Amino acid sequence: MATTADMRSGLIIKLDGSLYSVVEFGQNKTARAAAKVWAKLKGVDNNRTIEQTWNSGETIFPVRVERKPFQFLYKDETGYSFMDNETFEQITVEEHLVNAPQFLKDGQEVSALINGETDQPIGVELPDKIDVMVTYSEPGMKGDTATRTLKPATVETGATVNVPLFVNEGEMIRINTKTGEYVERVKS
Repeated sequence: MATTADMRSGLIIKLDGSLYSVVEFGQNKTARAAAKVWAKLKGVDNNRTIEQTWNSGETIFPVRVERKPFQFLYKDETGYSFMDNETFEQITVEEHLVNAPQFLKDGQEVSALINGETDQPIGVELPDKIDVMVTYSEPGMKGDTATRTLKPATVETGATVNVPLFVNEGEMIRINTKTGEYVERVKS
């Protein structure tokens, strides 16, 4: 059995019949009372975000999660379809289980989080940074790079990203999928 001492960011625990991922956690210690452990939890199988407090040393119920490489195939009315790279088995997940669906490209490698107890997918994570091509952007002015001014650009997945003025249509850029922000231009 695990206790609150095993708490860490990214841990998935079962609480009141639902699965939650630990986003942030900490301890509150006072001179007279026992230490308390608090955690900010994001629902894995629901869209709730909650805060929970336990007494230090209390039992928690972590869920064994396997991370497997999958490949994005397509999106239809049932959800997003992915294929296991080893067994060629296909799974379909709902949009809220994908961490950045606006950046998915056909054939892209992703990590699927599979519940070890039920073998059901509980989430899909894109790589932290991906390279995409800019399909539309207003032209920037030559020499206008002194300030960190940004302009909107549409990338090949259809998402809009704010980029510096010197980025033009047809260029490859690297974006952070967690924040949706521009990172750098990719040299070809």
